[in-house]
Amino acid sequence: MRRHLQSTAAIMIIFLASGCSYSTTRPFSADIQTVHVEMFHSKEFRRGLEFRLTESITKRIETDTPYRIARRDKADAVLSGEILSVDNRTFGDDFDNDLPREIGSTIEIRFRLKDMRTGDILLERPRFVYQAAYIPPVGETFSDGMTRGMDGLAQQIVEAMETDW
Repeated sequence: MRRHLQSTAAIMIIFLASGCSYSTTRPFSADIQTVHVEMFHSKEFRRGLEFRLTESITKRIETDTPYRIARRDKADAVLSGEILSVDNRTFGDDFDNDLPREIGSTIEIRFRLKDMRTGDILLERPRFVYQAAYIPPVGETFSDGMTRGMDGLAQQIVEAMETDW
């Protein structure tokens, strides 16, 4: 009986030490090594949103993917896109001063990842929506909400790049 328990314990230790064959690497395409991120365009009249989004995407690719950022003429793939709209909605007004307690921003973009070697479109989202919120009574501004929104969009775009094409 004791020998049986020892062998069972040994098998359990080997099984646990070997893991369950799960991988912690993210599923990015090994075929792509370098990416160029074009400056996003914007149909919005708010200045600087396209710069913020482009910068956030570039930083996110550098930190969260195996890809390197490269010039367009040296890149395997090019990511391009456009901010289509930014709409704000008020969630609840303060009863004392009739000012909004929270403002939600809906940001709509489109983007495309193109393989520059073959001309194939690897990833395309013609309408991609992200929502961010900010709270004016605690000192948050539209700029704070857009910073959160652009960072969230960048994360979502990079996550979309994870899928197998």
